[in-house]
Amino acid sequence: MSVESSRTLSEAESKNLLGEFDIRFAQELRSHSAAEAVEAAQSIGFPVALKLNGDGISHKTERGLVRLGLGDADAVREAALELLARAVPEDGDVDLLVAEMVSGERELIAGLVRDPQFGSCIVLGLGGVLTEVLGDVVFAAAPLNRAEAEGLVDGLSSSEGLTKGFRGEPPLDREALADLLLGLSRLAETRGDVASVDLNPVIISEGRPVAVDALVEMGSVKPQESLEPVLSDFELQERFRPLFHPKGVVVAGVAGHPGKFGFVSLHNLLRFGYEGEVFGVKPDRAEVLGRATLGDISEVPHGAADLVFVCTPTRVNVQLLRDCAKKGIKAAFIASAGYAEAGEDGRALQQELFDTAQELGMVIIGPNGQGVISTPAQMCAQIVSPYPPAGRIGVASQSGNLVSSLLNYAVSTGVGVSKAVSLGNSAQVGLPDMLEYFAVDPDTDVAVCYVEGVGDGERFKRAARRLTAVKPLVLIKGGASGQGARAAASHTGALASDDRVFDGLCRQLGILRAPNVEQAFEWAASLATQPLPRGTRTLIFTSVGGWGVLAADACEAAGLDLIDLPEDIRSQIDTMVPARWSRSNPIDLASGETRDTIPEVLDLVTAHPDVDAVIHLGLGIQSAQAEVFKGGEFYPDHGLERISSYHEKQDARFARAAIEASRTYNKPVLSVSELAISDPQNAGPAAVREGGRVCYPSAHRAIAALRTLVDRREFLDRRP
Repeated sequence: MSVESSRTLSEAESKNLLGEFDIRFAQELRSHSAAEAVEAAQSIGFPVALKLNGDGISHKTERGLVRLGLGDADAVREAALELLARAVPEDGDVDLLVAEMVSGERELIAGLVRDPQFGSCIVLGLGGVLTEVLGDVVFAAAPLNRAEAEGLVDGLSSSEGLTKGFRGEPPLDREALADLLLGLSRLAETRGDVASVDLNPVIISEGRPVAVDALVEMGSVKPQESLEPVLSDFELQERFRPLFHPKGVVVAGVAGHPGKFGFVSLHNLLRFGYEGEVFGVKPDRAEVLGRATLGDISEVPHGAADLVFVCTPTRVNVQLLRDCAKKGIKAAFIASAGYAEAGEDGRALQQELFDTAQELGMVIIGPNGQGVISTPAQMCAQIVSPYPPAGRIGVASQSGNLVSSLLNYAVSTGVGVSKAVSLGNSAQVGLPDMLEYFAVDPDTDVAVCYVEGVGDGERFKRAARRLTAVKPLVLIKGGASGQGARAAASHTGALASDDRVFDGLCRQLGILRAPNVEQAFEWAASLATQPLPRGTRTLIFTSVGGWGVLAADACEAAGLDLIDLPEDIRSQIDTMVPARWSRSNPIDLASGETRDTIPEVLDLVTAHPDVDAVIHLGLGIQSAQAEVFKGGEFYPDHGLERISSYHEKQDARFARAAIEASRTYNKPVLSVSELAISDPQNAGPAAVREGGRVCYPSAHRAIAALRTLVDRREFLDRRP
């Protein structure tokens, strides 16, 4: 989107325009003299506010052009004369605005900004003098529906304090505030001549929002139209079938040295069981890995392959694509570097690569990419490890190294991947293409992506909406910085930065934004393997106390409801363990459990209708001691072999019981043990992995994952 500002409306003109969109303002009258101001004040009723109004006036407070709490005619007359005397020629024609004094302890700021990347965005933030200091502000792309407007309110860090009764004032009328935001949204859609809107402050008076000041900047707004066509589900699947389900693969640029990309990529294709035909192209036709190679693409049988993995120099790749197209090859993954990342000459080469692919109707990934994986096809076409276990998570990244990181977490957790692709320079296929593909891919239930630059914001929004409507999207964004729209310090636009707008867009579109790669994969793995909770009612179960205390703190911080322990659960546990147990939530058995207690309690609490989710702490601690026994000089005598075996079997049993309870009652049960990292072969964490679930290394990580499950449920519930 491009915006060219032309002029700023006066406050009165701004309010007249905004009034057409049902935005409520304080009662106000215009006056052209001190005498008229007095009459207006008497009509409205004292006390009043008085402001100088003019086309060239945008920062009244900074210039001292506002008087508040004027209690009688003399005060109004004196203030009016003083304000008129402060006018300067740059203000243009001026007059006075006399307004009722609106009282309220809560102030907001609201408005409209035209973001150059993501288009029209509605802004809501904490208002008053600390607006820029506190930075509590959220964004959402227009047009808004009512659920999204109310979601803006919930997105504020201070939302709980703002929406509840405050210092004797009634709770916020959320519907009225949503109406104001929807009015701004309608304006954004229908008035292409409005560049920005600033409502600051919006005072919460008797629970309802009343805009006190308004500033509208006019201009020419040209929306960014995405030129990418919208493909049907079938068209998307067919477009990427040669990439993820090729009948044969050609490796162009095979090398005999195991340190070269052309060797590694061929090796990995053969190593992990790809069943299609594999052709290596090497000009000297030398054997590599005991296999004959072809001297040229022309020797590949026509129609035998539909994917080429390119490791050849940049100077030959355009002709290579043409030669491949003649052989019926429909997709190319280009690992070769030396393109846009290398400067102006490289950008020209990349453009030529793109133009050639478009001409040939060929899908290309890269250049400067790391590889592509498809576990349904048992295909590992990449220049690095690892190859992950098969699963339901789709991975796409603008960084090849981040693909490797995410795949390593798949290996360590045991939660598998369906498709993974390093997008490299994205000459043709970018992240939005992958989001749309994952939306229709029958092998993928969850997507996790790393992004640094979005590019076409409208295209990204369209693709993300398509995906999140049917599947969760977990996203990590690098480079979370940058200045947003140009604006003066008191303008809503000054609160816009690329990352804040992007963060608001994620919230609006149901994108689950992770703080780091580790948690991104944990969240995706949780979404792929755990059922969504019906609500936030959480129960914590542990055999020792300290873990439960910290987990309770984390639940509160995450906005989860640590419920009071239901009486029927309490009475049943009373029959299972000694009286020293906690008798509250968190449930702390205080080491009073017997052989069957933990599985029985897991089933009991998960089945309860007042419980939406369970956090299970302390898994594997007895097996850790068993490991110590087994490594010492006294083992296997003195009963150590028997007790070690018992502990390991019990911890594995507890892990399986948590998974079984989750599946039986269709509720998330998250097992936690730091041994998942310190001793991943411990019987407890190992059994969780074998059951296809994540064993979380800390209560905080488990609760963050649970919060993500709740967020996904709430997003689906908000959808119209």
